[in-house]
Amino acid sequence: MSLQGKVALVTGATRGIGRAIALSLGEQGATVIGTATSEKGAATISEYLQAAGIKGKG
Repeated sequence: MSLQGKVALVTGATRGIGRAIALSLGEQGATVIGTATSEKGAATISEYLQAAGIKGKG
């Protein structure tokens, strides 16, 4: 299933299940917006999305 052109908002995307969901949705083509409870957490999300070649931001 392709999610090209869709935006996915993932809460708790810094680690665990939230991170796995963010990566899975991104691999299917979605632009991922991940939430975190701190600026450092948001930066972590942006870094792992970029490293995986996924469009998105924390």
